Amino acid sequence: MFLTVVLIAGAAFAVRKMGGSHVAQGAIVALGLLFVIMVQLTLPAGNPLRDATGGSIVNWVILIGIGMIVWAYFSIIGYLKTRTGGVVDHVEKTDKMSEAELERYARHIVLREVGGQGQNKLRKARVLVVGAGGLGSPVLQYLAAAGVGTIGVIDDDEVAVSNLQRQVLFDENDVGTAKVFAAQTKLKALNPFVEVLPYNRKFTAEIGTDLAADFDLVLDGTDTFTTRAVVNKACVAAGRPLISGAIGQWEGQVTVFDPAKGDPCYACLFPNEPADGLAPSCAEAGVVGALPGIIGSMMASEAIKEIVGAGQSLRGEMLIFDALYGESRKIKIERRNDCDVCGSV
Repeated sequence: MFLTVVLIAGAAFAVRKMGGSHVAQGAIVALGLLFVIMVQLTLPAGNPLRDATGGSIVNWVILIGIGMIVWAYFSIIGYLKTRTGGVVDHVEKTDKMSEAELERYARHIVLREVGGQGQNKLRKARVLVVGAGGLGSPVLQYLAAAGVGTIGVIDDDEVAVSNLQRQVLFDENDVGTAKVFAAQTKLKALNPFVEVLPYNRKFTAEIGTDLAADFDLVLDGTDTFTTRAVVNKACVAAGRPLISGAIGQWEGQVTVFDPAKGDPCYACLFPNEPADGLAPSCAEAGVVGALPGIIGSMMASEAIKEIVGAGQSLRGEMLIFDALYGESRKIKIERRNDCDVCGSV
């Protein structure tokens, strides 16, 4: 019986080495087991072939039963990991960059404004991304690719088919999965050196300040005024800089709010919620699929600059990009001393 098992396993392994699919390997195993069962059922006791293949069908039934239990166990574990964003790959991080990291981040390290010191700052940085949708997708991808050490992502939504037109972090297999868990899986596959912390919930005033305080920098890619206002208040209270992006139809905007360093906050620019219809969501007004990628990439670029201390950030300025006409412009944002949110900071 043992020799028969070895022969069947060897045949399946040979199919794999020849480039055969898992289906082909399974077919080989199934045919081998079917042959053995037919031998046990049709040949009389004492037959040399029946004795060579175990001598009794009972042993094979037990073996197949154990195999089915093991297969079911690992199938369930794999399914649960897919649904909950469980990630197997894990790389132990040390204070010193490994050879693999040096090769991965080589194009950063040769940049005069980043270098090895800047890359180490990225490795040690903790960044929170609010929203894993249109803007959150490219932001998360580029932060993970850049080697930001710890990335938190908070969102209470699930992936829908209508998201796939612009939320390029996801695919058909993610539909129905919580965005934060799907994002965690994709980001760990992109860069196993980063830690991804998923928060499958809304960003609320009750948890906002404590959550923002646990990170060095916050990026807001949400699509409602209410949520943006809550995120802004949390960042002001926690003393954390906020990179804010917004998109609609063909136009997007990005800026950096940081009243802790004398810059304006979101409420300085938008003290009151706009009237109904003046700021429709993407679901209501539509958005061209490539626009979130453009604005999200700008947000990620601003985050990298903030972390490594390179260039000039968009503090006190808003960059507005019009994709329909290929134009961009900047406007100044002044801090308001009478701001209800940051006026006393």
